[in-house]
Amino acid sequence: MLEKIFRLKENKTTVKTEVIAGLTTFMTMAYIIALNPNLLTGFGAEGANLWNGVFLATCIASAVGMFVMAFVANKPFAMAPGMGLNSFFAVVVANIVSLTGMSYLESFQSALCIILVEGIVFVILSVLNIREKIVDAIPLGVRLGIAPAIGMMLMNIGIGSNAGVYSDAGGPFYAMRDFFGSLTAGLAKDTMGSGYAAMVLTVATMFIGLFIIVILAQKGVKAAVILGMLAASIIYWIGEAIFLHVNPFASLAGASFLPPFQDMAATTLFKFNFSGFVRIGGFTVVTLIVTFCIIDMFDTIGTLVGTASRAGMLDQNGKMPKMKEALLADAVGTVVGSATGTSTVTTFVESASGVEAGGRTGLTALTTGIVFLACMFFAPVAAVIPAAATSSALIYVGVLMLTGLKNVHFDDMAETVPVALMLIAMPVSGSIGHAIGIGLISYTVIKLFIGKAKDVSVLTYVLSAIFLLKFFLVA
Repeated sequence: MLEKIFRLKENKTTVKTEVIAGLTTFMTMAYIIALNPNLLTGFGAEGANLWNGVFLATCIASAVGMFVMAFVANKPFAMAPGMGLNSFFAVVVANIVSLTGMSYLESFQSALCIILVEGIVFVILSVLNIREKIVDAIPLGVRLGIAPAIGMMLMNIGIGSNAGVYSDAGGPFYAMRDFFGSLTAGLAKDTMGSGYAAMVLTVATMFIGLFIIVILAQKGVKAAVILGMLAASIIYWIGEAIFLHVNPFASLAGASFLPPFQDMAATTLFKFNFSGFVRIGGFTVVTLIVTFCIIDMFDTIGTLVGTASRAGMLDQNGKMPKMKEALLADAVGTVVGSATGTSTVTTFVESASGVEAGGRTGLTALTTGIVFLACMFFAPVAAVIPAAATSSALIYVGVLMLTGLKNVHFDDMAETVPVALMLIAMPVSGSIGHAIGIGLISYTVIKLFIGKAKDVSVLTYVLSAIFLLKFFLVA
């Protein structure tokens, strides 16, 4: 049955490989299950009921998006509420509170209307092939730079912001900025206070895990990433117990394994506040919808193109088969997310870890989606996976995605400059979409002023203009 649905032999893969790839993807993005409700509710400041509602919405909307990706597109990409977009959503909710005087919950439910409209717009654009045409409008030179730029972003997340340490001196403290960025070890210790020991354990764990993954991969072990993460997790747990005198599994003792469906029904499930939505104001609503659409569209496009490029799923013209269906998955996920209670659902860059583990079909996405649903019952178990272990995988996959630079024509400045800008813009801005926008603008401007304006398609000019408006004029 699985062979018939996912065409495993045709894609040169097996059930075992796909399941391992799905689990690998899950482990690298499991953080979103707790982080998303944290960000959308002020780390629980808005009450446990809303937190629980967003938590369940995160699991359900992500799973639905991945099921569409699995059965309709047959691609190995995972989905969840997008980082950056969720932070922006939280800011929007706070602004609605200030603008209208409504409570945070009422404002939250009003903002869900914006996500609903965005999702419906994306469903329509996907069905009409308009989103696919936008993908095709991205010049091949820019497309070639997306995967390496995502690699830089993954490494920046892995060694930069994924594993934060808190202490009596504050925090979070990060490996690259506060450990490697300190002039001396003594200064780092003084800055981090009691968190220094945890930082040393974190840094040691992520690099030991990385080296284990590299060694296993060089020996041809297909499950290298997930085995490396498991080894790193064990190392971290042992280190916590011996050096930090902390029980790594203490959180499991009083944990609840029953999904809080009652809280979700009371706060987020189909709780669209259309009266509050109207109070926001027409111009503001349109601006917010357009902003969400632009960021989500190009984040998803960038992730799909970049990861598919690494997996060898692009044809000779740099196009991915069934792109329309893959784009439809995040649109459906976003609609479901608005109905259940979370911000925009998008394709996750961590999908690259599953692809690197051998995932080539929708069975990978299906596996990740099933585990996301299971987390409604076993979320405390996912919470014990140390961030240092996921950092090992993110750094490794990021390095691998850099190999795509070999396809860039560095003798052509119209191609080199956009790629170089994306390489720095993606990790620094934290936005795949914004980096692509910078790449498109630079490509268009260079082509225009070197007398090759005809090489640029009309839609590329339009996209460049839209990004210029977004960056400089839209309030």
